[in-house]
Amino acid sequence: PDPSPLPQEKFCEFNTGIRSPPKQMVWCTRPRSRQRAVVLAWERQLLVVGNSSECIRYPLTRGDIPGPSSCCCHLLCHQHCCPGGPLGVLFHGMLPEASQEIFRIASMAPGALLLEAQKEYEKESQKADEYLREIREQQLLPEAVGQCIEAAGYEHEPDTQKSLLRAASFGKCFLDKFPPEGFVRMCQDLRVLNAIRDYQIGIPLTFTQYKQLTIEVLLDRLVLRRLYPLAIRVCEFLRLPDVQGVSRILAHWACCKVQQKDKSDEEVAQAINHKLGDTAGISYSDIATRAYDCGRAELAIRLLEYEPRSGEQVPLLLKMKRSKLALGKAIESGDTDLVYTVVLHLKNELNRGTFFMTLQNQPVALSLYRQFCRHQERDTLKDLYNQDDNHQELGNFHVHSSYS
Repeated sequence: PDPSPLPQEKFCEFNTGIRSPPKQMVWCTRPRSRQRAVVLAWERQLLVVGNSSECIRYPLTRGDIPGPSSCCCHLLCHQHCCPGGPLGVLFHGMLPEASQEIFRIASMAPGALLLEAQKEYEKESQKADEYLREIREQQLLPEAVGQCIEAAGYEHEPDTQKSLLRAASFGKCFLDKFPPEGFVRMCQDLRVLNAIRDYQIGIPLTFTQYKQLTIEVLLDRLVLRRLYPLAIRVCEFLRLPDVQGVSRILAHWACCKVQQKDKSDEEVAQAINHKLGDTAGISYSDIATRAYDCGRAELAIRLLEYEPRSGEQVPLLLKMKRSKLALGKAIESGDTDLVYTVVLHLKNELNRGTFFMTLQNQPVALSLYRQFCRHQERDTLKDLYNQDDNHQELGNFHVHSSYS
């Protein structure tokens, strides 16, 4: 394909004072933001350049790798400035407006005052009342609570998150009709984010990325990495519907479990049934299909024993060429349409003699097939009577045929 055309607009011009070209350049900007910056990386130095004449410089360790994200620039770096040390992720990006308002030096923004009021309240200082009175006199308490809630989402340190959320909770106590949904949702989101950011999990998402990704995609990522316990805890914590959450995750776990070749079919089947039980929204037939596709037919049959719906059992048994077992399951279900499906499948699969002998051992299936033949295949009905030595019915057949 043709190379992309070079940009015609000059955003800014900056002299880095470094003669060698950078090893990498990435955008560093927030969605829908007019403020843009570029991150330039050399072997030992990283520069963040914006529209102004100033820049921010960071020292780099050899092997540190910057990369673009949807809302910032992330830096995969070695911790403790040691090239052989553990890897970590640093984020470089523009601070959200709420964070700027609260943490700016000597800020008088309502969120900053509310944060100070809460800190003074914990010290049992009268200054808490002074700060709070100042906010309420300007009728900015709802805005202050909203700023603290919003800023908490963009913080990565749990202690800072807690401090901001405490301030928001403190401010809410003095509001009569402040909707609690935003506060509760932020607490839930931060619990999830802190859990996946843990070094043992290693998914360092920002709050903006988390919202863009959606919880469904995040659960898919956890499942693909086989972090099933964490994925289930997240579903239970957020109270997601079973079909969307726990059931889907357990089904994926079971499909992976059937691939374990070091355990017997009975052990795997019992382990799956013990874990899944009668959990709503889980199809044992889907898990059995996966086992069959992995070459474990006996395990698939064992798993089908836990499937309560015969309509789900029979198609797979037919696919596995266990037609006689499928016929027995269809008869047990009492579903005549299902029995007809299996009988017609047997008719096409077996030779005529074997087919008739199979029906002889299943009176219900034989009776239904006779009814079918009376309306569809009368010559076959005669053969059935001959096979059974049923001379009376054979005579009746010839009498009826003579009148037709």
